Order: sequence, then structure tokens, then C-alpha cells
Amino acid sequence: MKRIVVLMLVSMMSLALSGCGYNSLQVQEEGVFKAWADVESTLQRRADLIPNLVATVKGYAKHEQETLQAVVDARAKAGSVQVSVADLGNAAAMQQMQAAQGGLSAALSKLMVVVERYPDLKANQNFLDLQNQLEGTENRINVARQRYNAAVSEFNGAIRKLPASLTNKFLLHLERKEYFKAEEGAKAAPKVTF
Repeated sequence: MKRIVVLMLVSMMSLALSGCGYNSLQVQEEGVFKAWADVESTLQRRADLIPNLVATVKGYAKHEQETLQAVVDARAKAGSVQVSVADLGNAAAMQQMQAAQGGLSAALSKLMVVVERYPDLKANQNFLDLQNQLEGTENRINVARQRYNAAVSEFNGAIRKLPASLTNKFLLHLERKEYFKAEEGAKAAPKVTF
């Protein structure tokens, strides 16, 4: 009889633990980390492409040195701001990283205006290829950001729902993750003047 009671207790405990969310919370947190790694990977791709883009444009637009230097400086600044997995819950670190990436995007926008202003730049096939790659990278960054935010949403929701919220509170102590947000002024359409 004692054996049956122990066996039933073990069965009930295993059922209770399987429904507490312990494993699913950890899997979801890993999903957030993977999504963040994807964002970092696409940002790195952009950082790797920019020197090639700048080198190509330099040969054709020496008179636009200021714009090109702004791109180089913005790339250096964006590359210097690193957000680790431990900082994903830190709103200030995320905002600093987003501001640096926003500066790079602004500098790249100015570079694209140079392309429109000087048609001989557009005619260069190498530049067009690099421009297409850069546009594709920007799209990849946007998709990676969206996937990261989706993973954060799922994770943040999971740590707030019962019974997983209790498991998190008493066992795991996982923190809410920060979303990738738009920069200040991103709602206003950029003005392009010729």
C-alpha cells in the first residue's frame, strides 16, 4: 500500500511539474536570445558592407567627402555600441544601441541622396550591386527586429501567465525583455531635397 501511495505521489508531482512552465519558459527565453543574435548578425552584415560601399563611392564622389565621412563615423559609432544578451532587459542600453544604429541609417539616407543628385554614381554597376545588397540588408534588419519583438512578446506574456508566472517567481527569476523600439522622430517622414 505504501508503495502505491509513493508511486501516485511521484506521478502527481511529475504531472504538476510538466504543467508549471519551467521548461517552456526557458525555451522561450532561448528564443529571445536567438532572435537577438539574428538582429546582431544582420547589423554586422550591414557594418561589413558599408566599407565596400564607401570605397566604391569615394572613387566617384570626392566632392561629397563630408557625406561619406559621416557614413564612416556613424558606422564606427554603431559598431562601438554593443548590447549583450544580459542587457536585453536594460531599456537604456537598448536605447543607446538603437540611437547609434539610427545615426547610421540617417547617414546612409544622406548617401542615397548623393546618389540621386549625381547620376554618374548610379551608372556604376559596382555601386548599384552594393546599393542592392545594402537595401536587402536593411530589409533583413527590419525582419530580424520584428522577429525579435515577436519572441519578446511571447516570452514576456509567458512569464506573466499562470502557472508559469509562479514558476518564474519562485524558481527561475527571469526578467522581462525590452522590445526593439522606433527611434524618436521615426514617425516623421524624412525630407529629401535636391
